[in-house]
Amino acid sequence: MWLSRTMQTPIEDYALLSDLHTGALISRTGSLDWLCFPRFDSDSVFAALLGTPEHGRWLVTPDSPRAEVVSRSYIDSTFVLQTHWRTPEGEALVTDFMPVADRRANVIRRVQGLSGSVTFRQELQIRFGYGEIVPWVTQHSGDDGPALLAIAGPDALLLRGPRLHAENNSHQGTFEVLEGAVVDLEMIWYPSHRETPGALDVEEALDATISYWRAWEASSEGNGHYSAAVRRSLLVLRALTHEDTGGIVAAPTTSLPEQFGGARNWDYRFCWLRDAALTLEAMMTHGFAEEALGWRNWLLRAVAGDPEDLQIMYGVAGERRLPERELDHLPGYADSVPVRVGNGAVDQYQADVVGEVLVALEKLRCHGVREDDFSWPLQRALINFTRNHLHDPDHGIWEMRGKKQFFTHSRVMVWATFDCAVRAVRDHGLDGPVEEWADIRDRMHAEIMERGFDRELNSFTQVYGGTEVDASLLQLPQVGFLDYDDPRMLGTVERIEKDLLDSEGLLLRYRTHGADDGLDPGEHPFLACSFWLVEQYAMSGRGEEAGRLMQQLVGYSNELGLLSEEYDAVNHRMVGNFPQAFSHLGLVRAADALQIARGEAGVHELMARE
Repeated sequence: MWLSRTMQTPIEDYALLSDLHTGALISRTGSLDWLCFPRFDSDSVFAALLGTPEHGRWLVTPDSPRAEVVSRSYIDSTFVLQTHWRTPEGEALVTDFMPVADRRANVIRRVQGLSGSVTFRQELQIRFGYGEIVPWVTQHSGDDGPALLAIAGPDALLLRGPRLHAENNSHQGTFEVLEGAVVDLEMIWYPSHRETPGALDVEEALDATISYWRAWEASSEGNGHYSAAVRRSLLVLRALTHEDTGGIVAAPTTSLPEQFGGARNWDYRFCWLRDAALTLEAMMTHGFAEEALGWRNWLLRAVAGDPEDLQIMYGVAGERRLPERELDHLPGYADSVPVRVGNGAVDQYQADVVGEVLVALEKLRCHGVREDDFSWPLQRALINFTRNHLHDPDHGIWEMRGKKQFFTHSRVMVWATFDCAVRAVRDHGLDGPVEEWADIRDRMHAEIMERGFDRELNSFTQVYGGTEVDASLLQLPQVGFLDYDDPRMLGTVERIEKDLLDSEGLLLRYRTHGADDGLDPGEHPFLACSFWLVEQYAMSGRGEEAGRLMQQLVGYSNELGLLSEEYDAVNHRMVGNFPQAFSHLGLVRAADALQIARGEAGVHELMARE
């Protein structure tokens, strides 16, 4: 087990807050350790998550060494967090939330006395620019009470609440709450050239925020044994979606390591086309037609332009330039360096991306959504882009930073591009050279069976001519390339189980030892891959094994129902960026597959393509 020089909060001990523009992470001890204002991909104002408190945090916690958390949970179907504290002197409830739909970038922390008397301590260290910029801080008083104003360049942060005093480049203070008393703390970011915003009606904002999340969740369709986990996963996907643009970030964090102390640390605060497509599919399967259409429109706006300029990811509003750089002043989570912002994989060619997009839009058509004068011509342009690059190797779904290769999964997604193109014409009456597309589809199928399947091993392989397997091969039946119970698929699953399952029954993406991915070997099992294995088991008659693995995976969620990118089952630790959209997407798919396999009602059977 990796031992860090700095004792940082376990990833699983964090809660997510969201205002549909950005997200905050708050630890069990009441420390807000990560927050970027005003967008998910803005510079952080609190970065203790990737360093120490000196890199920025906002702590609100009982001022007692004997304080304990009685319970911590979201108010049902929301991202309003409630932490029940007990000390020898009394009990108190802290309610943390980010108001939604009010066009303000703010965090509210309400402290209510439940019994006796509880003294709370505040420690505030504001550091703009990812923990590097110390602001100029001044005290203010007015009709709204004491306030602390921090300014540095374009950024201003205002905290209303009990007065704090300066101490060693931080501000600290205490306040007491008696039974029945309420103390509200409001922090708001705004551009420093604008006037200071007025105080918020906290009660009204709290009611509106609870109502918003509950109304949104109430639209969800589907039930089943894992309905609670599915609903929370859908809420996470919504929480990671920008309210205005419809772009969904892969995670609200950067550089949480895939291996503690290692260098596999990436910025996930951007919008991958693959994730957007899979989210679109999950949302329409569960009754969120409006959200699915919003994701489609974001996706089409993002890729609009010359198809040769297609990227695998974009900024929240569709920005194309996401240059990667390293933040040398941050020591990293668990001493894992470098800390990166931006993502160099933006320049990679990943041949599967267009296929992911076309599969999702094909399923949207099956839901009755009609193409318009913009969407279908743009899809035709993407199909032509894939045709023009038909014989090009790529970096693969896992963004290998080594040489390009012919990844079997990528080639299957090229096949899926033309399969969806043919369906669009033959099943939905759209225009296009269907005979040409059908010919390419069939030639691709023959090529994959010839070069991507090893008859001696009775298994598909990670790359043409190779002998290694890759968990992404579990997606072959998901897109209809062959049946889940096809003997060649079953042989592939057997190889995957033999080579990629760890000692706890979790699935690695691929074997990093000897892999040409441009990095030192070593990472933990990728949760989405294990959820794909649940789906494969469920759809190929291994229902009992599917149920056991699903139970195990859902059990890795923290008490709030959140999942990270990877999991270290030996040391019972979450690993990687958090919460991770891809993990929650995998959970939704796996739960749907279990329902279909068990013949339960309530799920659109779009997954089982005919």
